Amino acid sequence: MSNVFDSDSPTNLAEYSVSELSGSIKRTVETAFDQVRVRGEISGYRGPHSSGHAYFSLKDDRARIDAVIWKGTFSRLKFRPEEGMEVIATGKVTTFPGSSKYQIVIETLEPAGAGALMALIEERKRKLGAEGLFDAARKKRLPFMPRVIGVVTSPTGAVIRDILHRISDRFPVHVLVWPVKVQGEGSGEEVANAIRGFNALEPAGAIPRPDVLIVARGGGSLEDLWSFNDEIVVRAAAESRIPLISAVGHETDWTLIDHAADVRAPTPTGAAEMAVPVKAELDAQAAALAARLQGCMNRQMDQRRQSVRALMRALPSLDQLLALPRRRFDEAAAGLGRGLALNTINKRRGFERVAAHLRPDLLSGRIAERRQTLNERMIRAERMVERLIDRSKSRIDRAEAILASLPARFKTQTDRSREALANLSRHGDTAIRHQLARARAELSAQDRVLQSLSYKNVLKRGYAVIRDEDDRPVSQAASLSAGTGISIEFADGRVGALTTEGGAPPVGTKKRGAKSAESPKQGSLF
Repeated sequence: MSNVFDSDSPTNLAEYSVSELSGSIKRTVETAFDQVRVRGEISGYRGPHSSGHAYFSLKDDRARIDAVIWKGTFSRLKFRPEEGMEVIATGKVTTFPGSSKYQIVIETLEPAGAGALMALIEERKRKLGAEGLFDAARKKRLPFMPRVIGVVTSPTGAVIRDILHRISDRFPVHVLVWPVKVQGEGSGEEVANAIRGFNALEPAGAIPRPDVLIVARGGGSLEDLWSFNDEIVVRAAAESRIPLISAVGHETDWTLIDHAADVRAPTPTGAAEMAVPVKAELDAQAAALAARLQGCMNRQMDQRRQSVRALMRALPSLDQLLALPRRRFDEAAAGLGRGLALNTINKRRGFERVAAHLRPDLLSGRIAERRQTLNERMIRAERMVERLIDRSKSRIDRAEAILASLPARFKTQTDRSREALANLSRHGDTAIRHQLARARAELSAQDRVLQSLSYKNVLKRGYAVIRDEDDRPVSQAASLSAGTGISIEFADGRVGALTTEGGAPPVGTKKRGAKSAESPKQGSLF
């Protein structure tokens, strides 16, 4: 401060510069209002600035004061400022020399009474409800028998002991506890991170993923439960893919997480009861169902047994069922012998009809035809060979005539050609001889076959052929009457004979040393 006095000044007042006066006012205001509590309504709040600081105003019905929350303080606030919210701000008043304004630098901020908190809760409830976070269609059903339960609560309070004790009594399962703060600064972020952390676990990972979550806290005032009204906690509960049970406070305490959770429990103990069934009751129910099932099966078996017995009485006896098939079997067995005899007779008759066509003269005629055909083929083959030889000789003669007319310088070539032709002629003659030999061999083979099939070979073994007066073979003695003239063919010739009644030959017809005629009882060769 300057103490220079102007001799021309009409007064003795000290003269200050603008900066000096502004700095003096700033120090005076900060000294006088170093720590104040101001109640007012937030106005002009647009969220944190890009620098992280928050600028707004506090007002009432008659005045207005600018306010600022620095970045470091804003991150530690328990409540976030909102437009129109009535709050109590604690901080110090200072001035801003650059614009001759004063403002309050807020260090803590809290709602102005329970009414304000309830109004804030209702406003936040309307906002989140409009986004659909509280819709019943989004809520998931709790699993009937979870294997793993995740609990988000304080690890040191009585709540976790009550939950563990209740689960152990009802149905012991694996419980995972995520320790968090349940009130105070940063508690909302810890609860939200715990919910999201459980959802981020892999189902088959080293830490098993819970089948149901319990977010629990004991009773307390509205300010104590305020963390569970935080927007970040409500959104984390609504986004959870794992079914979530909210158990915050007593039965009369309601927080916003209760609306976003899938199920609200009145107490942490009630949440444990909702999460797992009673094992003893399940055992009793299973035993009762098993007994009912066994009784039902017994009754059903009795009814089926009675039905089978009734059906058995309606069925015919075994003798009645087998009577008709047995009769058909007996009839078939009785007719089997007759059928075999008739079938044998029919087959014999067929064979005799076929044998009647196999006469020796027919075989002789076929053999003669085949022999004539072979002779004709041999004659044609010999003629063809002769023609081929004649043609070859003609070609050779023509070739020799041509060679004789050629000059002497072609004599060597002509000799070679003549030798080649001679070789070809020899080869042709050899091939013809071979072909004739094969044809003769084939003819001899066929002739041997014909000779082996001839009945005359059979006659040489002592058999004979009986022919009637018409020179037809006789195969049955019944076809000849007494006094019929017959001829008997032996291997060396034929003799005539006359038939009689008996099987013995006529007296005086047999000569000593002469061959007897064939017995009339001898059957035909064919």
